[in-house]
This record gives sequence, structure tokens and C-alpha cells, in this order.
Amino acid sequence: MLTHKTRRALALRPLRRNLAAMSIATRTGDNGTTGLMYNRRVSKCHPRVEAYGTVDELNAAIGLARASAQQEFVRDNLLIIQKDLVTLMGELATGTEDLPRYAKDGFTLVSSALTAKLDQLVAEIEAQSITFKGWATPGATLNSAALDVARTVCRRAERRVCALHEAGQLQNSEIIIYLNRLADLLWLFARWVETKAEAK
Repeated sequence: MLTHKTRRALALRPLRRNLAAMSIATRTGDNGTTGLMYNRRVSKCHPRVEAYGTVDELNAAIGLARASAQQEFVRDNLLIIQKDLVTLMGELATGTEDLPRYAKDGFTLVSSALTAKLDQLVAEIEAQSITFKGWATPGATLNSAALDVARTVCRRAERRVCALHEAGQLQNSEIIIYLNRLADLLWLFARWVETKAEAK
């Protein structure tokens, strides 16, 4: 008699075989286009792709900052931010005409509540004694340098989203507010890390 575990393994075998046969190289972008949510195709240099692509780069930069962080306070909060950036990227990767469907399908939109979490962190860090010495020359520590790189990528993402807004292709201006606040927070995180390093 087959056990439940064996039956489940047999049932999943075709699925695993199909997944193994799939390749990351789909070749659908070989003509210079890429897919948005709901299978809309646009140029890879479309302002929307520039916007969410830069946020993707920001997420990777924050990942590097998180990996190089020694303090749990930095690591834990950066991970929360990375998860929120997935929400932000999803909304940016959806054309304005598809946003009602996106929301109806249960996807989360960027809200003031996400920005409020950043505001709370800004207030928490600013309430501490932080040194701003040498802030204009990043590199006092590996982690603060990584945070400053993430900050500059965040400012570029903000500019790309502003361009999308000025082109009439952004309905939710809270995304701009969120990125503006996030850049401020990343700057503060870098200074906090430097202050902790000086105290050792």
C-alpha cells in the first residue's frame, strides 16, 4: 500500500519534470520588449520599465547593505523595507489601465501606511545622538558605504518614478513620497552605523 507521502511524491513528479525543463531564458525579450502585469508588452526602455527596474536595483543594493550589516536593528528593518519594495515594484509594473484589475485581484497598493513606517524609523534614529561628521565622503565603514550606495540608487528610482508621473503614467503619488522618505532613512542608517563604529 502506498503511503500518503509516496502518493504525493508521485503526483508531483510531472510538475517537477516540467519545472526542470523550463529555462530562465524565455527569449520573449529578444526583440527588446518586456512584459508588464497582465501580459502587456512594452519596450525595455519604456519609462515604466525604467522606474520599476531601478527599484529592483534599489532592492538589490539594500540586500547588499543588509548582508554587510553587523547590527540586528539595521538588518531587520532593511528586510522589512525590501518586502515593501516588492509591493511597490508590483504596482509600478502594472499599467494604469490595469490597476483596477490589479487591486481587484487582491494585490496590495502602496499606501501612506508604508511611508508611516519609514517616518517612525526616521524619528527613532533622529532621537539618538548621531554624528554627521564626514557624511559627504561615504566609506567610513563597509556597511555605511553600502547604505550610501543604496541611498543614491533610491534617489535615482525616485527620479524615474517622477518622470513616470510627469508623463501621466503614475496614478499613485504616494510612491514618490515613499521613495523620498526611504532615501532620507538610508542616509540616516548610514550615519547611525558610522556613529556606532566610532563608539567602539
